[in-house]
Amino acid sequence: MNALAKRLTKSAADPTNDFVSKRTADSKTTNASIDSMIVMVVLGLVVFGVVMVFSASAVYADQRFGSGTHYLVRQAIFATAGLLWMVAIARVDYRRYRPFTYPILVGTLVLLIGVIFGLGHRAGGAARWIQVGPINIQPAEIAKLALILWLAHSLSKKRDKIRSFSVGFLPHALMAGFLMLLCLKQPDFGSAVMIAFLTFVLLFTAGAKLGYLLGAGLVATPIVYALIALSPYRMRRISAFLQPFEHRYGAGYQIAESLMSFGSGGVAGSGLGDSRQKLFFLPEAHTDFISAIIGEELGFVGVLAVLFAFALLVVRGLRAAFRSADDYGAYLATGITMFVGLQAFTNLAVAMGMVPTKGLVLPFVSYGGSSLMVNCTAMGILLNVSRGARASTQLESTATRDQNWKPSPNPTARNRARATGRRLAGHSRGTT
Repeated sequence: MNALAKRLTKSAADPTNDFVSKRTADSKTTNASIDSMIVMVVLGLVVFGVVMVFSASAVYADQRFGSGTHYLVRQAIFATAGLLWMVAIARVDYRRYRPFTYPILVGTLVLLIGVIFGLGHRAGGAARWIQVGPINIQPAEIAKLALILWLAHSLSKKRDKIRSFSVGFLPHALMAGFLMLLCLKQPDFGSAVMIAFLTFVLLFTAGAKLGYLLGAGLVATPIVYALIALSPYRMRRISAFLQPFEHRYGAGYQIAESLMSFGSGGVAGSGLGDSRQKLFFLPEAHTDFISAIIGEELGFVGVLAVLFAFALLVVRGLRAAFRSADDYGAYLATGITMFVGLQAFTNLAVAMGMVPTKGLVLPFVSYGGSSLMVNCTAMGILLNVSRGARASTQLESTATRDQNWKPSPNPTARNRARATGRRLAGHSRGTT
């Protein structure tokens, strides 16, 4: 009772009124909204992806399955499920994922090992998928998100020792290296490179010593060179990248056809549905090279719009990371943003012949239920982080406003609170 009396008396004497301010901040945290810009961009990309998958695959699906809507129906189902799942994930506090970090990581490792030891469904010379009924699960996509969750958890837990080699750098480098090795055994060189980039970005963001990161890069350089030089099909891809039209009917076939798609599109494109390259000229037109069909049908304007959408997504994601209420949220938002952004720009760069061919899809747009569900899951987590970031910003603005608040000239309410405090204090003394 003494404590309550003192608190009321202090609240009356203190114009900032900590008790009321704290209740106001809690209310604003509860009512904080998610980043609507991220929602609109993701929704737009997913809907656009369904349309482009149908445009790029209708003729091929009709010839192979006897139905031009084969891929459309499946992509629409996954798009609906993915968006609903994203909304559900966005409502879950991202901090609740921390206890599940290691089970998710271990489960992902089991899937990757299973792919290597015979459970993988082989397509295009690589075993990257586990077939569960009509659904193909790609563990490498799950591995990227699992790695981000683990790195965010571990780096935030070890933030005081992040600059040490044995605690801050080595365990994270070893885990990333193990995941990369499992991806390379499929083989999936593109996912292995993406895992390396994500690890570098998050370690750099967390404040790991730059010398360790650069040293790891120097050590990895001859290993990467050996992996390419000792692999005939990777060397063919490098040759095709350097001189695609000299290997027009060999290893450079996809790049050459893709460049022709972009070139024939011009500024405004040939029109939605009017691509010629999708008529059995460009392989993987609805998956890895869907951006080439976008360039042909919608032209430079369409490609620029897609680039702008992903750039906006990266900006808003990094904004959420910078404003996050804690380190864990900041690392999660940074990792997820770079995961989606790097994969999108890599896919576009491959289709334009700017980097050697990688098996990376265009997020939210390319056909593929596994990739779409993983990306929607990642966006759901990012949206929840952005909600916490907005709540943190509102709390700071409330605190600033309370500090600048001055009491009203009318002292009635303050005197009433003081009198209540004195009565409670007297009652407390009388009862003791």
